[in-house]
Amino acid sequence: MTACRVEVVEDAAAVARAAAELFVKLAAQAASARRLFRVLLAGGTTPKALYTLLASAEYRSRVDWDRSAFFFGDERAVPPDHSQSNYRMADEVLFRPLGIAESSIHRMKAEAEDLNAAAAAYEGVLRASFGAFPRFDLVLLGMGSDGHTASLFPRSPVLEEQSRWVAPVLDAPKAPPRRLTVTLPVLNAGHQVLFMVAGRQKAPALREVLEGTAPPEQYPAKCIQPGPERLFWLVDEAAGAELQGR
Repeated sequence: MTACRVEVVEDAAAVARAAAELFVKLAAQAASARRLFRVLLAGGTTPKALYTLLASAEYRSRVDWDRSAFFFGDERAVPPDHSQSNYRMADEVLFRPLGIAESSIHRMKAEAEDLNAAAAAYEGVLRASFGAFPRFDLVLLGMGSDGHTASLFPRSPVLEEQSRWVAPVLDAPKAPPRRLTVTLPVLNAGHQVLFMVAGRQKAPALREVLEGTAPPEQYPAKCIQPGPERLFWLVDEAAGAELQGR
């Protein structure tokens, strides 16, 4: 089994709650160290539930939002107000409800015609924000039923990328095919990497990623290996139904 922490909780709501508690804990650690809390956000239904919870009355006062900065792990090549935009989702349920300052939000401009230029521009944003190689306090990830994470899809040439921090994806198997994604070196450098996975349709891929023998390029979530102390899988009972090592 992949060396990491795996916690199986009752349902998707429990995944979001456990993730929110970890978010609060890591934000407090950054605050006590008097530094900015930098988070790499994911798109998808399960992360959306986390963001909604963080913006609720129960959680909003538990984080110093003025000392937090938000970045994106991937984005679809759509305008920021499009229904498929990861930025739009985060803006609607997290940024606007909390009144996050625009200067603290670093969106990927994936709607650009030239995705190579857009990737280079976002790498510039990361370089300016970190002043060195980016190591996020928290990297949030989901996983598709095919084992993809961020916009790193099975057998994608982007999985081989070692020099660029952000890369264009021109032929994703899911619509829309054009996207931007942060690359594996950045994802694997996170101080804490958290996968949130819910739903029975994810169970076969989750079993393969955590316990199977298929090559990583077939299940890209397998490529996320920051180290056992820094990798945490929060999954609901439906997604974890086929795990043997529970």
